[in-house]
Amino acid sequence: MSDDERALRLEEKVAYLERHVTAQDKVMLELSDDLARLRAEVRALRERAADSSGGGSGNSDGGEIRDERPPHY
Repeated sequence: MSDDERALRLEEKVAYLERHVTAQDKVMLELSDDLARLRAEVRALRERAADSSGGGSGNSDGGEIRDERPPHY
């Protein structure tokens, strides 16, 4: 294998790796955005759950809603 062929193969590998790293960076940014959105949703759901269980509304005896039996029992 000549030096020119080796250089060409190395350039091709570097180009491939650069494209691969760019694609990985894009995916990592998308995952980071998804994670931030999901964290905000979980925070909102926790706040909503705390608000609904903290006031005692929704259950006449003051117990938590999750302690109630479903209506089909």
